[in-house]
Amino acid sequence: MTEQPVARASAPEPATVRVEDEREGVRVLVIDRPAQRNALDHATYLALSAAIREADTDPGVRVSIITGAGGTFTSGNDIEDFRKGPQPETRGGTVLFDALLDARKPILAAVEGHAVGIGVTMLLHCDLAYAGAGTRFRMPFTALGLSPEGASSYLLPRLAGDKRAAELLMLGEWFDAADAADAGIINRVVDQGGALAEALDRASALVALPAASIEATKALLRKHRAVDVREALQVEYEVFAERLASDEAQEAFRSFQNKGR
Repeated sequence: MTEQPVARASAPEPATVRVEDEREGVRVLVIDRPAQRNALDHATYLALSAAIREADTDPGVRVSIITGAGGTFTSGNDIEDFRKGPQPETRGGTVLFDALLDARKPILAAVEGHAVGIGVTMLLHCDLAYAGAGTRFRMPFTALGLSPEGASSYLLPRLAGDKRAAELLMLGEWFDAADAADAGIINRVVDQGGALAEALDRASALVALPAASIEATKALLRKHRAVDVREALQVEYEVFAERLASDEAQEAFRSFQNKGR
């Protein structure tokens, strides 16, 4: 009798997003790739998006908080994913932004360490955001041969003004937490290491208020810009995909990875 090969289940991929219920009605979503400074690869985008949607439909959750493990929010998109070239629209950042835009319940952010690229632009879609005093921010799209994403070309001028938005997006230089607050990207600077505690306190304050009133207020705040934001996301995606396939961008990615070796 011929022995048949036994199919062996492959080891599950390590979770890249931890879900923690820290306080009543508050769910914390932790980006958990500390060895990669919490860079977002395809699996992490999907996991974070799914966690946002699950919290939004869970009757026991009133508020979600996004943060990062190991004292870093996120260093942005995983460069290795960028080197693969354009991805279908159902992948990556587009899935995350759709989840953020569809959320009915408040989403807060607690930012420490570094917030780079999409680590900054996702804050534009959070209802409240707090950062530790030592946090550094950057949107290095032009340095990587890319272009703005996350509807930042629409939202950032509304928050920071045209000139400041142009400076942040075109020059793509580092800026600190005080500058981020001044530009309207975050609500407040807190003591270094204190962003999550502040976000938890603000989340508990929201939980203490009538849920229907909070959701109605969020809906009204976003209603009149919703169509424009989604249009900006689509237009930016098309330009971003073109830039991602460009020789300039691919050379920038190779250079970036070589520096890390």
